[in-house]
Amino acid sequence: MERQPHHEQTPLLTTVHVVPQPPRYRHSTLRRFCTIALSTTLIIVVAAFLIPVNWLPHHDWDHSWNSDEARPASQGIAYRELQEILLKTPDAAKARQWSQYYTAGPHLAGKNLTQALWTRERWQDFGVPDSNIVTYDVYLNYPLDHRLALLESRQKGVGDQATGKDYDIKYECKLEEDTLPEDPTTNTEPRVPTFHGYSANGDVTAQYVYVNFGTFWDFDDLVKANVSLQGKIAIAKYGRGFRGLKLMRAQELGMVGVVIYSDPQEDGDITEPNGYKTYPDGPARNPSSAQRGSVSFLTKGVGDPTTMGYPSKPGVPRQDPSHNLPFIPSVPISYQDALPLLQALNGHGPQAKDFNEYWQGGGLGYKNVSYNIGPSPSSLKLNLMNKQEYITTPIWNVIGIINGSLADEVVILGNHRDAWIAGGAADPHSGTAALDEVIRSFGQALEQGWKPLRTIVFASWDGEEHNLLGSTEWVEEYLPWLSNAAVAYLNVDVAYRGPEFVTRASPLLHKAIYEATSMVQSPNQTVAGQTVRDVWNGHIKTIGSGSDFTAFQDFAGIPSVALSHRSTAQSPVYHYHSNYDSFHWMEKFGDKHWQYHLTTAKLWALTAASLIENPIIHFSATDYAKALVSYVEETEAKANKTGTSESMDYQAAFRSLEAAVERLHNATVRFDQHAALVQEQVEHGRIPWWKWWQKVQLSMEVKKTNDGYKYLERQFLHEDGLDGRSWFKHTVFAPGRWTGYAGATFPGLVEAIEDKNATAVEKWSKIIAGRIDAATLSLK
Repeated sequence: MERQPHHEQTPLLTTVHVVPQPPRYRHSTLRRFCTIALSTTLIIVVAAFLIPVNWLPHHDWDHSWNSDEARPASQGIAYRELQEILLKTPDAAKARQWSQYYTAGPHLAGKNLTQALWTRERWQDFGVPDSNIVTYDVYLNYPLDHRLALLESRQKGVGDQATGKDYDIKYECKLEEDTLPEDPTTNTEPRVPTFHGYSANGDVTAQYVYVNFGTFWDFDDLVKANVSLQGKIAIAKYGRGFRGLKLMRAQELGMVGVVIYSDPQEDGDITEPNGYKTYPDGPARNPSSAQRGSVSFLTKGVGDPTTMGYPSKPGVPRQDPSHNLPFIPSVPISYQDALPLLQALNGHGPQAKDFNEYWQGGGLGYKNVSYNIGPSPSSLKLNLMNKQEYITTPIWNVIGIINGSLADEVVILGNHRDAWIAGGAADPHSGTAALDEVIRSFGQALEQGWKPLRTIVFASWDGEEHNLLGSTEWVEEYLPWLSNAAVAYLNVDVAYRGPEFVTRASPLLHKAIYEATSMVQSPNQTVAGQTVRDVWNGHIKTIGSGSDFTAFQDFAGIPSVALSHRSTAQSPVYHYHSNYDSFHWMEKFGDKHWQYHLTTAKLWALTAASLIENPIIHFSATDYAKALVSYVEETEAKANKTGTSESMDYQAAFRSLEAAVERLHNATVRFDQHAALVQEQVEHGRIPWWKWWQKVQLSMEVKKTNDGYKYLERQFLHEDGLDGRSWFKHTVFAPGRWTGYAGATFPGLVEAIEDKNATAVEKWSKIIAGRIDAATLSLK
């Protein structure tokens, strides 16, 4: 640095010579490298032990599953202890208490907020503090007025030209159920009138025709017999299909109204002609009982008909609902009111006995009904008036959550809370009481320190009766989350209407159902110690519609099950959707000791527990593939029975389906075997703490296996949906186009065959084969 001259403004500067400092140690570069390398190694080692903790489920993998029992153990208590709690906690007195509360007053959809609040409070008391009310604004109807009268012209031969003033009232239908001193529910005010959900407003006067059960095939028989239907009112029996489909076919054929009554034909052996007294004096049907219910076009889609495919939240755009609802009026009536109408048809037109076997067996022959078809003469007409209030109004779901160690694997249990009448002791509150006992049982386990492996969601749905409103809107709102996390949906609508256990389910759930039914004692044992499985025929029906599993199974692709006990031919008559579905009926003629309520609660809870607590989801993919084999065979048999046109050949379609199913079957066998090996490793393998990489590998294998099971059902969804009813996305299951409640398999293909549409047959065979191959690929 050069020297600068000094002056008063210049700091003193001098030149300093700096000599590099000699190294303190020899080989310092090597030492620095070693220090960095060792520090990095230490960080990697620490991370290697910390990262698996985040990857693994929060359960202690060395102790979460008991190798001695070869079964999973719950966190806090052993798995068998959990099962014992679920078997011993349900209590008959509690079930009776819950039933008595829910059946104490009217609770139509959108008119039961008090019950929703009470339900939330009870669940919180049971140990589920995360219980909340979820609201939707839905389009529905409430009854204002109605009338059904049989009119007779004063002058013969002028019926077609006569005006209302030219008719006398031959019979005015009561359209009301009798109040019974023995049954307090029937006297509850305000009384809910007899009406149909989503029935159209109208006032029509016309001749009428007896149409048997009003099925698609019954109407087809009438058309073939040249019975005049255009401009007439139909009188139909309840049964053999969903009531809304009776209206759908009637209006397609130009009819102007529909009257539906409950015929004793559907009551098995328990009838007056067989010596049984009517309710409340005996187990036979009360003559004034009338079945309310929805007449929506269930098979075209469910949920709010103004928001099909998306949730009914305030401010959302609303669609025209006419595609999914009838435009002709309808009323439900009792057989007491139907008698004068049917008797007036005697001698007019052909008789039911002149038709095929599906027309035989009417139960009012002893009342002088000959079941003539009609039409009624022009001098004899029905006046049908129906007045409904249509509004958009809130409904309230109650949702309770027990968080598990795995937030992305969720098991859902649900039952609906709304009812058409004040009672509903069977539908839905035998299921509601059972659900409350299930939740109380899981609450007892939580008190003892249990924490579930998977997350549990409990649901009390509103609006089920109108069109599965509450459950469908919830599924539509939370579809992205459900598609990622939902393992299964377990539904109970009616826990008891008779002694015979029945279930319908996705094939993935068959294994869990058989296991649970083998653990619960049957209430109707013929030999001491028999389980439900021992007295049940083991048949599991295919899933259809008519209850809250529909949106889960058919729209979201979430494997579902419905549990119930149904009537037999010897059971006391269950008054479906009537004021006589009451607490008094349940206690005097139904589940007198509440044991079927408890049986359902135990079956429900144990099935859920097996899905919640097994380290590997308790499914069988092979059961699904085997079911598909039978579905292909059944569909081909239908095709052969239906017949083909000259231009149609189903062989190629069915051979491609058979090949796809065979590929899936081979994949499912391998996958289930691999899943069993993984489960064995989890249950019996003991991985030392220092072999962290093996823990990571096993954790990832468990995750991969469970994802394979969890997403398998979703592979069968077709984004565009079924032809003419695009809301239904599942290619394997849907409600039958003309049955509703009953499940149809390969619905797109079956409907193409029924319509003898070669192009649609080819289209759907390719779509179905493609979805089956997607399922196969998902398991590799």
